[in-house]
Amino acid sequence: MTFTVRPLDPFADAQLVHGWVTHPKAAFWLMQDAKLQDVEREYMAIAAHEHHDAFIGLKDGEPVFLMERYDPAHVELKGLYDAEPGDVGMHFLVAPTDTPVHGFTRAVITAVLETLFADPATRRVVVEPDVRNKAVHALNEAVGFVPAREIEKPEKDSLLSFCTRDRFEAARDRFEAARETARGVTA
Repeated sequence: MTFTVRPLDPFADAQLVHGWVTHPKAAFWLMQDAKLQDVEREYMAIAAHEHHDAFIGLKDGEPVFLMERYDPAHVELKGLYDAEPGDVGMHFLVAPTDTPVHGFTRAVITAVLETLFADPATRRVVVEPDVRNKAVHALNEAVGFVPAREIEKPEKDSLLSFCTRDRFEAARDRFEAARETARGVTA
């Protein structure tokens, strides 16, 4: 699957993103009761912040995921761990659908990590999902994240995890090799 990303427009994309972040499957996004104006304000604040960005991910020109990139030394994790040069924080949310495609979420997180690691200054990606979100923990580990420890944030208890470029590339290569083997293709 091939994806592209574009900057999120807080006004033009607010209605789309509102539907995503308030959907029952986005419970861990912590915006279940958000109004459209709340989403506009949230993403206006992100757009104005020098250490936080939001993007819409597209497949064949259609919006299919939300991605946020942030500097954990200044946003989200400031003071909660010792940030290192080259650390980049990330959030992602796959758009809800009535017709799920097997492997789609893994393809999205892979595209997100490829986007982040395309910047040579990115040494490792940092995530802090809710400790109760077992599905995302498994997905994170599958693409190379290593859990470090639980941390308390004001809004949730989180599992701080890190993914280096090498770990991501190794996980991606193992996954691709397994897919090729499953298809009966050998190198």
